[in-house]
Amino acid sequence: MSTGKINVQTENIFPIIKKFLYSDNEIFLRELVSNATDATQKLKALTSMGEAKGELGDLKIEVKVDKAAKTITIKDKGIGMTAEEIEKYITQIAFSGAEEFVTKYKDKVDKNVVIGHFGLGFYSAFMVAARVEIFSLSYKEGSKAVRWECDGSPEYTIEENTTKTDRGTEIVLHIAEDSLEFLENSKIEGLLKKYCKFLPVEIVFGTKSEWVPSGEKDEKGNDKENEIQVENIINNPIPAWIKKPIDLKDEDYKAFYRELYPMQFEEPLFHIHLNVDYPFNLTGILYFPKLSNKFEAPKDRIQLYSNQVFVTDNVENIVPDFLTMLRGVIDSPDIPLNVSRSYLQADSNVKKISAHITKKVADKLEEIFKKDRPDFEAKWDDIKIFVQYGMISDDKFYDKASKFALVKNTDAKAFTLEEYEAHVKANQTDKDNKVVYLYATNMDEQHTYIDAAKSRGYDVLLMDSPLDAHLINHLESKLNNTQFVRVDADTVEKLIKKEDAQPSKLSEEEQTALKPIVEGVVAKEKYTVTFESLSETDSPMLITRPEFMRRMKDMQAMGGGGGMNFYGAMPDMYNLVVNANHPLIGKILAEKDSTVQSQLAKQAADLALLSQGLLKGEELTKFIKRSVEMIN
Repeated sequence: MSTGKINVQTENIFPIIKKFLYSDNEIFLRELVSNATDATQKLKALTSMGEAKGELGDLKIEVKVDKAAKTITIKDKGIGMTAEEIEKYITQIAFSGAEEFVTKYKDKVDKNVVIGHFGLGFYSAFMVAARVEIFSLSYKEGSKAVRWECDGSPEYTIEENTTKTDRGTEIVLHIAEDSLEFLENSKIEGLLKKYCKFLPVEIVFGTKSEWVPSGEKDEKGNDKENEIQVENIINNPIPAWIKKPIDLKDEDYKAFYRELYPMQFEEPLFHIHLNVDYPFNLTGILYFPKLSNKFEAPKDRIQLYSNQVFVTDNVENIVPDFLTMLRGVIDSPDIPLNVSRSYLQADSNVKKISAHITKKVADKLEEIFKKDRPDFEAKWDDIKIFVQYGMISDDKFYDKASKFALVKNTDAKAFTLEEYEAHVKANQTDKDNKVVYLYATNMDEQHTYIDAAKSRGYDVLLMDSPLDAHLINHLESKLNNTQFVRVDADTVEKLIKKEDAQPSKLSEEEQTALKPIVEGVVAKEKYTVTFESLSETDSPMLITRPEFMRRMKDMQAMGGGGGMNFYGAMPDMYNLVVNANHPLIGKILAEKDSTVQSQLAKQAADLALLSQGLLKGEELTKFIKRSVEMIN
């Protein structure tokens, strides 16, 4: 038996880095500035422990672009490196100096003060650089400055450097010909603001103009101002989410929201400040924006950070889908920077973080509901899409949200699910002891049906959210012995089936005689003619649409799958219900002139179609002309 060691060949590492490890070449700037931040944070930690002597001085990180020389320089004033440390940390790929530092000082320093975990970040430089130089001087007393250079091959040179006299490290990238777009100041500034906007060390990129009082007055007596050049600080090193909630006011949260989303002019409805240190580390602030009554992809996403380093704003499959409708920041060092999305989805910490955020969001909504219900009700229409999506897609969220989720009736009165059951149970329980929730999706289009239901003493919910078709199905599976029925799904007597039925004024023979006359004035392939014993005060004819078919088509239109696709492909079908007890129906049956008989039947049928918005085009024009003639 023998043992051996797998040896990674550096000849194969560079193409892997360039093509596979980092899928986006702009990541190089994030990695190198993060390394500079680590070096600075390490120096602060060592100084606080008394292991680094001397003044810290100005610790800002500088990023410079020299278009003529085709170079980008990232300079820090952190701990620096000796020749031995460069050999150890740079030339031994995947040996992470950050990990070693945390291990060595694990009892003395917060492990999350250091960003890097992989030891490969430096080599992302070769995604855009044909050649890379390192100039470094260690903080250690008696250290000598060194220069390291590599052209992306396994060969490198390292030598003493006499020109560098200040502590820290400079990385000089000699940009390759296929990456010259990174020599544009606007490009680099954009990347710095994207990836480094909240890094914990100030980052300087060039200068900017500022106007300051000159101490003099102009001829009108106004204070004069002089234009001066100041350092262009790219980032905010102390963002709101790393502060304690007790130290922040509402104005601070709103200001931070505007910092995150400068193009958003509407204020958020409310916020949640996340702050967890066990069993995982998580900070952040989530905002509830005003959501329109449309189910659409978010334009301003949640931003994911790891130790204040921007990772992505594409958090789908990392947090539950419904949470992506919120805005804000999530920061966790337990979410690795440079791994695949499939890995993130399977990572146990990511799952725990996702579950915790879901719980915190639900707890916050319940707290607002209990603390100030009128305010919650006022904001309900702006957040109901979010809550409904969460209830449908996440059972744990449903369990909490069912206590504060609201439904509103057509009189705009709001109820919790428990309250609404108590409100309608006595009058809307059918003969099978099932509580029937009547609902409308459009108060104007379904007004006739709403009015008929309310005239019977029934209450009608308004469910006009694009998710309501899915939510109704979900609620029926969750609520005990409850059924949702749209007000136009059947005649008012059959919406909630009671024991008693009104007697019909038409015999079966009379109905049989009248049926072909009515069928002759509508499209047989679309409308099924039936007779019902309704009240004389109800319409002579009305349109109903079977609840099951209509609901399946609504769900398919919202993206339902499986069998719903089958139903969604079927043509629309409606019932034309003839009110056997209405005087007009008796008059049509008694009419001897077949032309007049057909005209009356057509007029009654068209009125029913018109009430549902189904009378259009030429048929609507004919109806109007016929109505005018009948009036005359």
